[in-house]
Amino acid sequence: MTAIELRGVNLALGKGPARTHILKDVNLHIERGETVGMVGPSGSGKSTLLMTLAGLERPDSGTIRVLGQDLGALDEDGLARFRGRHVGVVFQSFHLIPTMTALENVATPLELAGAADAFERARAELAAVGLSHRLDHHPAQLSGGEQQRVALARALSVRPELLVADEPTGNLDEATGRQVADMLFAETAKRGATLVLVTHDPALADRCARTVRLRSGHVETESEAAA
Repeated sequence: MTAIELRGVNLALGKGPARTHILKDVNLHIERGETVGMVGPSGSGKSTLLMTLAGLERPDSGTIRVLGQDLGALDEDGLARFRGRHVGVVFQSFHLIPTMTALENVATPLELAGAADAFERARAELAAVGLSHRLDHHPAQLSGGEQQRVALARALSVRPELLVADEPTGNLDEATGRQVADMLFAETAKRGATLVLVTHDPALADRCARTVRLRSGHVETESEAAA
């Protein structure tokens, strides 16, 4: 069963002389339930590629099918609805709303999606990442690791079939990063979701079943994890 299929994807950003060709004829196939790490030097297009998979960037050409849906066939509202139902996103910088509590940060996207049990689901997801005792705390009252766990709970709250993570441990110390990574992989496996993550950390990439290396906007190599 295919989770993600890219064919001939090109994307350039910027205008005029500053316009830069970021992704160059990218072809990629990811099966449902796979864990895939995207690696490569800074500027190789890893994060941009991840954002196209989540429907947060549109390619200039090529096709992207995610969970059977051609993303190019959806308008912006359609993409937002698709993400809200099927895709969880974790960012390096957490992207929590500072004026909201941990519980509210997780419940808000569920409320926007019309979930009647938004707060009950938010409590359950925060409990799953070990934060039942931090429900009423605001981001400024939480450590970096706790903030990333709130962000993970928010991403998981939509019960995603696809989870994408951009440098999910990049702002954390080694021990805290390992703890967050343990939760990320454990929750992904428990739910049978597909995980695609971008990282500069070889140890984190090695935890994935497959590694995709990008260079200068091209998929340079793909390798399976050692048995």
